[in-house]
Amino acid sequence: MKCRRCGKQAEIELRSHHTAFCRDCFKLYFLRQVKRAIKEQHMFSPRERILVAVSGGKDSLTLWHILLELGYNASGLFVDLKIGGFSEHAREKVEKFAQKRDAKLIIVDLEKEGIPIPKVVKKTGKEPCAICGQVKRYFFNRIAYEQKFHILATGHNLDDETSRLLANLLRWQMSYLVDQGPVLPPAYRLVKKVKPLYRLTEYEIAAYAFINNIDYFAGKCPFSKGATFLRYKHYINQIEYEFPGTKLDFYQGFLKKMKPFLTPFQREETTSSQVCPRCGYPTLAPLCGICRLKEEIEKAG
Repeated sequence: MKCRRCGKQAEIELRSHHTAFCRDCFKLYFLRQVKRAIKEQHMFSPRERILVAVSGGKDSLTLWHILLELGYNASGLFVDLKIGGFSEHAREKVEKFAQKRDAKLIIVDLEKEGIPIPKVVKKTGKEPCAICGQVKRYFFNRIAYEQKFHILATGHNLDDETSRLLANLLRWQMSYLVDQGPVLPPAYRLVKKVKPLYRLTEYEIAAYAFINNIDYFAGKCPFSKGATFLRYKHYINQIEYEFPGTKLDFYQGFLKKMKPFLTPFQREETTSSQVCPRCGYPTLAPLCGICRLKEEIEKAG
């Protein structure tokens, strides 16, 4: 198979686009997809400070790598979940990445915060993935706001977005669908959130990371076994395998044809100006979810 762009021997086949590229042309294709996402969705400008939420995995480190390569002022934020046999390896990859590129890295240690994930799960009995997501979103938003970043960027890819969209549509989760998209506008004490990799699949990102020697952590969280979102990814991948291009068509169709009608279902917390008296985080309750969680842990001993 020949490279669509230069005619050399192709190394990477993209069935969804009915094409293939050599590695040099694939790099150009990949960068153009990211640049297109940034431009079409008006994500950010070269003047803005960007905080990249990094986990140590291929998606977030690839995103950080690209933003630095393109000359953006991008810093990293890693939340150390303190999950034994997992978090320390992820943290090591992130620290080495930042050191190699002389990039600023902010680390939040959940042990110091009093809410390491294993402890929270043990003391409360709550579902690990839900707690983990809540805790990470809290610190991503809080650090971005407090340290005066203009943009919070995450490495969510097309697989992530389409599996989430499928799950929310099947349940008609209108309040979640309104937030679905590559850009979430700023709200009270919450900075603008963007997903520059939303046009690219996990396969494409893994190929780009390999070609560019991005050393990432490929381990799986021990708490993720049996997670519902993995099933939806499996289902959407099956459809994509039989009908290449479905993922991008599905997601783009949602953004163009359905999302404009979802404004009436906007979540109340996005317009609230009430803050938690302990930490200053936006909340509709007397205390934010994380401060309530800390109280629960303290009471449980």
